[in-house]
Amino acid sequence: MIWVAATLIAATAQTARNAAQAGLTQEVGTLGATAVRFVFGFPFAALALLAVSVWNPPPSPGLTAIGWAALGAMAQIAATAFMLVTMRDKGFGVATALMKTEPVTLALIGAVVLAEPLGPARLAAIGLATLGVVLASGAAWGRAAWGTVATGVLSGALFGLSAIGFRGALLALTDGGYVIRAMTVLAITLGLQAAVMLAWLGLRDRAALRAIAAQWRLSLGAGALGAFASLFWFIGFALTPAANVRTLALVEVVMAQLLSGRLFRQTVRPVQLVGMGLILAGVAWLLAVAARPS
Repeated sequence: MIWVAATLIAATAQTARNAAQAGLTQEVGTLGATAVRFVFGFPFAALALLAVSVWNPPPSPGLTAIGWAALGAMAQIAATAFMLVTMRDKGFGVATALMKTEPVTLALIGAVVLAEPLGPARLAAIGLATLGVVLASGAAWGRAAWGTVATGVLSGALFGLSAIGFRGALLALTDGGYVIRAMTVLAITLGLQAAVMLAWLGLRDRAALRAIAAQWRLSLGAGALGAFASLFWFIGFALTPAANVRTLALVEVVMAQLLSGRLFRQTVRPVQLVGMGLILAGVAWLLAVAARPS
């Protein structure tokens, strides 16, 4: 059950990173804040891999692993941009909840693409937790701004696709333990993402590049948190199907709501508390199923 500890560490770090990115959006724009997690995260990932490779040589990635990593990398860039747009329009906690419809996407795509069917009990646990997400979002669905809700759900779907890409890359690496494989895929992924974002901003939005440089202290912190969180996500993906990891990660919704109340003074309504209870029940069910001997 190492994947459980890795997922909880990743979810905690990601909540802090999302808060840092949300604060940067006003200063550097949506694309600039999207680039921060990749451009400032890559040096941390590269240095960590270099340090570990002294004792544990990393596996050599083939074209299959690089292809899967590229799919995950590009989907994650798009997902992060939609996430920040949703945060700007609907608030930090609500945006996080909407994105966390992701496990449903993961369960479906994982079964088809990676041949990892989860079975009725796990699917039911994912469904229960996802219902909790819908309630915890706090959106007034009858009069919701559907364009903004759509960007949140689309962000979740793209994060799901990115997780499938990362899981595929990790499975394509046949040498080494799960930690060195996770570090290798992380360095490849962040390198691709940093190159793409720097090229795009250099051609289309140099003002955002200057703004990122001016906010380098906040950007460095967001990048470090992003690399740290991603490493533990990848460790989880290396050990169990991505849908298991992302369903357990729904505890992040509870963290985000608490953080919203403390930092952004957003109120939590009773229906949201019910939703958070369903999330925790679904996660507990998933863990109970996962702990059964196969």
